[in-house]
Amino acid sequence: MSFDVRTRDPGSRARTGTLRLRHGEVRTPAFVPLATKAVVKTLEVREAAELGYDMVLGNTFHLFLTPGHELIDRLGGLHRFMRWEKPVITDSGGFQVFSMGHGTVADEIKGRAPQSSGERAGAILRIEEEGVTFRSYLDGSTRFMGPETSMEVQAALGSDIALVFDECTPFHGGRDYTARSTERTHRWLDRCLAWHAEHAPDWQVVYGIVQGGVEEDLRRASAQEVAARGTGGIAVGGTLGEDKDQMFEVVGWAMDEIPVERPVHLLGIGEVDDLVRGVALGIDTFDCAMPTRIGRHGMALVPDPERRWRVDLAKARWREADEPLLDGCPCPACAHGYSRAYLHYLLKAKEHTAMRLLTVHNLAYLQRLMAELRDAIDAGRFAAAADAVMAGAAPWELAARA
Repeated sequence: MSFDVRTRDPGSRARTGTLRLRHGEVRTPAFVPLATKAVVKTLEVREAAELGYDMVLGNTFHLFLTPGHELIDRLGGLHRFMRWEKPVITDSGGFQVFSMGHGTVADEIKGRAPQSSGERAGAILRIEEEGVTFRSYLDGSTRFMGPETSMEVQAALGSDIALVFDECTPFHGGRDYTARSTERTHRWLDRCLAWHAEHAPDWQVVYGIVQGGVEEDLRRASAQEVAARGTGGIAVGGTLGEDKDQMFEVVGWAMDEIPVERPVHLLGIGEVDDLVRGVALGIDTFDCAMPTRIGRHGMALVPDPERRWRVDLAKARWREADEPLLDGCPCPACAHGYSRAYLHYLLKAKEHTAMRLLTVHNLAYLQRLMAELRDAIDAGRFAAAADAVMAGAAPWELAARA
């Protein structure tokens, strides 16, 4: 593994580079689509490569539960299993495990309490130093995941990048809980690295994860602790704040402490404006369920900041709209000239084709955005390109506007 920085933006921390891994190169900064259960939902994973993506993310927790890492290993590893020849990054499973007990960040911000019960499927039973015991959301069986389990699963999957097992602390957990949890995450980091050094293939790159909640001193200390371990890369995870300004302040604290030669991944973040701000802070790779999730719910990405870069094609206003999904968009869905009325009809008819077309469009939109941002950094016009995106320019318009 190697990471080479090509260009640095003089007005920010934005940079372009190349991440070289066992299964190929990743052009950075890059968005990484989710192949959560060894598939990009509604697509074949190879279609992500056809759209221009260099890497996808597999989910350790879900693949651990089904079909099981042992089976995937026997069948030749995750790449062969899903017929993807390019790099794969796998998360640790920590976020999914702890979401069963804490709920999601959205739950916390909206005041929804998680339904934690030891009798229901998908619930945490015990959090201990060894790891976490929980009930499977699939069948209610009791399962366990700890640092060594997570690394064993990821080694069996054969991902190019494996993330260490961590606790994703809740936003409302409080400072004392966050401090104790972050310290345990650092102990788990050491156990992950010890297991990996003894058992995992030497070509698999390990990323440590920065935690610390929204406490500045804890975030900075965590970033320093993770950086001191000498991992191949560093991910910024956990609860980052209750609004975007706080989120990027928290990310900035971590970035202050991370050595510039390390590649940095921002976990679970991928809205259009988040990508622009994250790139400006020096983030190299991002992942997020947003483009595929909103596509399955009838929404397409468009250059409209006032509506969060979305148009909801399930709305009745599009029933007779003969206009294309998005003028100038080169994605397959737009290139074939499908009208908004047709896509609205497919959604109302519950045709899976609609979800597929919108997913393709959304992924193509983000891929083009990241490619244009890379070009802008290399050409010395990142600030102008970033301003143009935030003002509502489409990705393919950035070169002309900057």
